[in-house]
Amino acid sequence: MVAKRQEEASPDAVLTRIGQAVMLHRGGDREEARNRLGELWQELGVEDDTLHHCTLAHYLADTQDDPADELAWDLRALAVADRLMREHDARAGHDGSAVEPVAEGTEHAARSPRPPLRERPCAPGEESVEAGEPGDGEAAEANRRRAVAAVRGLYPSLHLNLAADYVKLGRPDAARAQLDLAKAASGALSDDSYGKGVRAAIGRLALRLTGTTGTPGEPAPPPGQHPWA
Repeated sequence: MVAKRQEEASPDAVLTRIGQAVMLHRGGDREEARNRLGELWQELGVEDDTLHHCTLAHYLADTQDDPADELAWDLRALAVADRLMREHDARAGHDGSAVEPVAEGTEHAARSPRPPLRERPCAPGEESVEAGEPGDGEAAEANRRRAVAAVRGLYPSLHLNLAADYVKLGRPDAARAQLDLAKAASGALSDDSYGKGVRAAIGRLALRLTGTTGTPGEPAPPPGQHPWA
């Protein structure tokens, strides 16, 4: 039983379970996806901020029925991402000056965009080393750097989803502010299908906010490929 619980809590197992819930959501079972992701959130606990917390909150937002609940989870995902980056800055000896207040309509601080790291984060199924394991200092640091790269690549989608949330809630000024942050952070995106999809969604929402076309409130495309995929 202990071994099974350890296996279910391992990094690769968490990513697998997230992916399974996302597939349920895409298949139309929003409630079951929300329940599974919520259970996983409870299992991880809130004592620590990890890339998994950020990813879970990001996906949990997509499964909410109430736009206000969706906003709350998207804000939670952004807050975790910001804390992960501040921790990275502290480890790197930065003074934190890169953290700026966000524009109107956001309850959390956002980061100035940074160039993406060269390291590609671990994909699900790849061998990884848990940060903090005794005797694995270099491996733990490499693992942290991969997580930082993943967070940087996730920022455009985090801000884009917040912009869509604010449109749904009738707060166009806050939506424009978040969309500007999404555009500014988009330099961290790779030129792959995920990056192109997020950039295209940013462009579509920008057009909708100017009243050019379409129905407001379209979120980023389901992030089936996160920066580490």
